[in-house]
Amino acid sequence: MLINKGNLATLGVGYKGNYQEGLAQAPVQHEMVSTLVPSTNGREEYGWLGKVPNVREWFGDRVVQNISQHDYTIKNRDFELTIGVDRNDIEDDNIGIYGPLFREMGLSTGAHKCRLVFDLLKAGFNTKCYDGQFFFDTDHPVLDADGVPVSVSNSGGGAGSPWFLIDTSRALKPILLQVRKDFQFVSKDEPTDDNVFSRKEFLYGADARMNVGFGFWQFAYGSKDTLSAANYAAARAAMQNFKGDYGRPLGIMPNLLVVAPSNESAARKLLNSEYAAGGETNEWKGTAELMVAPWLA
Repeated sequence: MLINKGNLATLGVGYKGNYQEGLAQAPVQHEMVSTLVPSTNGREEYGWLGKVPNVREWFGDRVVQNISQHDYTIKNRDFELTIGVDRNDIEDDNIGIYGPLFREMGLSTGAHKCRLVFDLLKAGFNTKCYDGQFFFDTDHPVLDADGVPVSVSNSGGGAGSPWFLIDTSRALKPILLQVRKDFQFVSKDEPTDDNVFSRKEFLYGADARMNVGFGFWQFAYGSKDTLSAANYAAARAAMQNFKGDYGRPLGIMPNLLVVAPSNESAARKLLNSEYAAGGETNEWKGTAELMVAPWLA
């Protein structure tokens, strides 16, 4: 193949097409547990996190529900993936080998959101959220009916493979996926580019700016204890009993169980089996959708 603008342009279109094919095949499990938040700056402030608004009966003047202010900021991070195509391979028409690489490039960039979201979910046992506590913790501060701070737990403890129970019906999911710029395919494929002159290499890449952070801890429960009927029941009961400040019920109804591959068998038995281990009717069948997330392995 001759190295000229026309041939290089055709080659670039083909590689971008391979990239788009891979991108279309990327998993989107992150959409079930995260809320997309468009970003317009290098960092975004989430001082409004901290109070779930509740309707009250109207007596007299309206009561403005002031939002609790917290110092919680998510700073965007830069990500990139670049592939180099050797000039000799183009001259020798040995370009077919790159098609699968560019499809894998699209798959990798498309799956990056899953990696970010589930990495943070997994790290929630030792990473702080807006209230200064670990996202999955035993002592989140909440005001009781008399305005006295009490500790509330959304963690089941343990030291094994993590599993998570989530209410996906709320306006905000447990993870905030902040995107300043999504992945874009770019190229440096001019014959006179420095990378071609110095290393006889045409470059094709994708880059993005994004990051993840925590939303309301009340919408998720995390545990590293054994995924058993008893522990699952305790997690559901805890979430359904979560209250906002001053004792207001939040109406949490967990509907998604997220597990690592090592817990898939236990989760399927818990949510799909007609009968429990003792032969009695399995009361937890169908109480949540199951997601097996390989990113948690």
